[in-house]
Amino acid sequence: MVDGAKIGGRAAGADSDVIKIMLVDDSAVVRGLITRIIEADPRLSVENSVGDGLAALRILERHPVDVILLDIEMPRMDGLEALPKLLELQPSVQVIMVSTLTTRNAEITFKALGMGAADTIAKPTASAKIFQSGGFKDELIAKVVALGEVARRPAAPARSPLPSRTPTPTAKSSTIVKPQPARVIKPVSDYKINPTSRFVPHVLAIGSSTGGPQALFTLMKGLGPDWKLPTVITQHMPPKFTSILADHIRETSGRPCIEAQGGEVLEPGHSYVAPGGFHMLIERQAGRAVIVRSDTEPENFCKPAVDPMLRSLVSVYGPKVLAVILTGMGQDGANGCEDVVKGGGTVFGQDESTSVVWGMPAAVANRGLCSDILPIDDLAGRIRAFVLGRTQ
Repeated sequence: MVDGAKIGGRAAGADSDVIKIMLVDDSAVVRGLITRIIEADPRLSVENSVGDGLAALRILERHPVDVILLDIEMPRMDGLEALPKLLELQPSVQVIMVSTLTTRNAEITFKALGMGAADTIAKPTASAKIFQSGGFKDELIAKVVALGEVARRPAAPARSPLPSRTPTPTAKSSTIVKPQPARVIKPVSDYKINPTSRFVPHVLAIGSSTGGPQALFTLMKGLGPDWKLPTVITQHMPPKFTSILADHIRETSGRPCIEAQGGEVLEPGHSYVAPGGFHMLIERQAGRAVIVRSDTEPENFCKPAVDPMLRSLVSVYGPKVLAVILTGMGQDGANGCEDVVKGGGTVFGQDESTSVVWGMPAAVANRGLCSDILPIDDLAGRIRAFVLGRTQ
C-alpha cells in the first residue's frame, strides 16, 4: 500500500488536464492490476492507491482527485462508511463503486448510489487475464474518463436519492453544494427537433446508463400508478444488479416490474428490465409481444444494449413506439432511435442540465431525432400528455 505518495507512471508536474484517480481496495493485487490498466491511458493518472476507507480520507484531505474507485468490503472502514465522508471532504469528486457480482454487494452498491456514488463497475476475479480482457478494461477506462470530465465541470447536477427497502446511513454530503458558477448549457432550441408521431404509442422503451437509476426512479414514479403502457427498460448494469434495479422500480412506481427472463408477454402497466449479461428483444409470437433473452455479442460495448431492444420493438410495433433516452455515457440508443423515427415513432431525451453524463441523450439529440429534450423532472408529464392526450 502506498499512503499519500504518487504511485503511477506520470511524472511530477504532468499535464493538468490529466484525470486524477484514487484507488481504494484492500487487495494490493487488485490495485496493481487496475493501476496498470489506468496508467496505460495517457489521459489518466493514478495519484494514490490505498487499502481502506480511512486511509483514503486521510489522503483526500491533502490531495484532491477527480475520480475515486472505491471497493465495498475493506478492513477498518468499508466503502459504504467511507463514501459520505469522502463526498463531504470533496463534493465534486466522482465515486465509482467497485463491486463483486454478489447479491449482497449489489444491494450495498444501490445504497451507495443513493448516497451519492456516481456509478458502479463489476470487479472480475483476481486474475490478470480477466482484468486485462477487453470488456472490463474498456468499461473501466470509459467510465473513469466520462466521470473525470464530470468532476471538472463548473457545476454538477444534483443527485437524487435512491429508494431503499432497508435503512441506510445518513449522507450529509449528498446535500452539500459548493458555491459554483452556473453551467453553460447549449439551448434546446439549437437542436433540430423532430415532429412527434401521429400514432398513439403502444409501448414505452427507456434506455439509460451512468446516472440512470436515479433518473429511472424519478421518471417511473412520475408516470403515476395509472400508467397503462407496457414499459421496457435497458439500463447498463451487470448481472445481479438488474434484478435489484427492477425491485426498486417496482417499489418506487407502485406498479409491477421484473427482470426479464425471456418468455414474458408484455402486459399493460407492467415494466420489464433487461437482464445483465443479455440483450432484451421483443418478438411477435402468436399475435402477442413476447420478450426474448438474447446472448448475442455486445453492441456499443454493452450487454444489455439499448439498440437491439429498440430495433426489435420497431419490428413488432412499427410507428407505435415511444423511446426515451436518459443520462449515460456513449452512444448506445442512437442507432435504435433512428430506426424508431424512420419507422414513424417518437423519441424524447433527457436534457444536459439534469444528466450526470450527457452522452447517450446528446448522441440522439445531435442527430435531430428527439421530439423533445427535457429535464428529468418534466419528462414523465410530457410522456403522459403525449400518450393520454391523443386519440388514435
